[in-house]
Amino acid sequence: MSVSPQVVNPVAAVPPVAGGMDHGQIMKALSGLLLAMFVAILSSTVVSAALPKIIADLGGGQSAYTWVVTATLLTMTISTPIWGKLADLFDRKALIQAGIVIFLIGSVLAGLATSTSWLISARAVQGVGIGALTALVQVILSDLVSPRERGKYMGYLGAVFGLGTVAGPVIGGLVTDNLGWHWCFFVGVPFALAALVLLQRTLHLPRIRRDSVHIDVLGAFLIAAGVSSLLIWVTLAGKNYDWVSGTSAVMVIGGILLLVAAVVVERRSKEPLIPTNLFENRTVVMAVIASVAVGIAMFGTTIFLTQYMQLARGYSPTESGLLTIPMVIGLFGSSTLSGRRISATGRYRRYMLTGTLFLAGGLGLMGLIDETTSLVEVGVFMLIVGIGVGMVMQNLILAVQNVIPAREMGAGSALIAFFRSLGGAIGVSVLGAILGTRVTTHVGEGLAERGIDPGAMASSGGQIPDLATLSEPVRAVVQHAYGLGISEIFLFAAPLGLVAFVAVWFLQEQRLGTKSGSQLVAEQLEADRRAEADAAEGPTPDSRSTLAVR
Repeated sequence: MSVSPQVVNPVAAVPPVAGGMDHGQIMKALSGLLLAMFVAILSSTVVSAALPKIIADLGGGQSAYTWVVTATLLTMTISTPIWGKLADLFDRKALIQAGIVIFLIGSVLAGLATSTSWLISARAVQGVGIGALTALVQVILSDLVSPRERGKYMGYLGAVFGLGTVAGPVIGGLVTDNLGWHWCFFVGVPFALAALVLLQRTLHLPRIRRDSVHIDVLGAFLIAAGVSSLLIWVTLAGKNYDWVSGTSAVMVIGGILLLVAAVVVERRSKEPLIPTNLFENRTVVMAVIASVAVGIAMFGTTIFLTQYMQLARGYSPTESGLLTIPMVIGLFGSSTLSGRRISATGRYRRYMLTGTLFLAGGLGLMGLIDETTSLVEVGVFMLIVGIGVGMVMQNLILAVQNVIPAREMGAGSALIAFFRSLGGAIGVSVLGAILGTRVTTHVGEGLAERGIDPGAMASSGGQIPDLATLSEPVRAVVQHAYGLGISEIFLFAAPLGLVAFVAVWFLQEQRLGTKSGSQLVAEQLEADRRAEADAAEGPTPDSRSTLAVR
């Protein structure tokens, strides 16, 4: 599919970039981006604190709990490479504004939900908008700042990530306890509207001149279908059907065949959604592997922290949000400090290696907790996990942006976000399935030990329990089951930190560039104009004689 976008004078679209932008200009342009990123993080963390209450009110079970999270991750994962490729073809400012509008629509629909199926569908719409923000914020940052200076500004993104992570559960808890959980989805609306206004007023980017654009519709369909098939299988296997069954075989084989077909299409496409040539670069390949591992460890474990605080410890949504602050402090501090050091030294691999060790160690320590563990100990363990995530997550994108050409900046940046989101979706689904199985086992064993009729819990039909409605003996059994079950999924995730360490170890560090994406685009446009002018003038007499001799 080919379209002809409106041609805009790229030089007139932005101020002269020969000398780059100063700090004040960059921060002004970043203001809308930072607020947009805050909205994306807030949408996830606000819900996480209230999710046990939401699922209990809507009559859902552990499967619904997992799906409310997975639906967003699924559509975010599928849409991220699409948004990234569009960023290489169309106006990036218009694209990120479109993503915010889609997010707003999903948020309003989610706030009006009256069933788990409605909520899951609305969360899927939100995920498409979040995919735009996930892909485009990093790409636009590359337009404004050189790789050498980008470290500290990525630190600002990490700080916003931390702010959204800590503010979300607290806001979500307060809203849930005082206004009702429906308002958790409305709370991000004013922030999103403000981000739209700021982006319109402060963000000015160059537009690349293209006579025609090819959109890889077939590749997008095959990638979306293949990824969806595998993720839906991972989410439902063990609950709706057996892991080894005819249904599993159809979904797995079908998903793999679709992705193989996608690779064939991408290799032949004029404008591939995911350029296969990127995988010829060792830095990109290692960053992809590390991103999958970090995504599984980060999303797949932090999602269940609120379940630990509420179902194993008995705290309210507000309290559970406040109790996750140590992890946010670790993320905030490490991302900011490591970003500044990277900008000062130009070295990034050493900080990423250190971060992966913190991540593996923190997850391993979290695997030792139960419902009786001191909150001080749990806080220290969360702090270590946060330090690890903050030193690795943003810097993986920095490493890739530093080695890919400016014309593929959108696709390359989105590639890392895509695999991180893919890992997160897999992590939430797989670890959620493990948690459901382990909790069921521990509850059955606990009830049997106390001589309590298992029917006391069987009547819940696998729904998320409401501790306030349980008798004291049964309540103790449930809290113990969730305490052990959640600690076990941290142990499952801990080795992934070591996988990320190995990947970063083999990542080839290169000197960080000193030109922003806008500067590189301006230089490329100037080179293209000169080439067109030379071609219009025709070959010189000397060049004609040379060609004749040859």
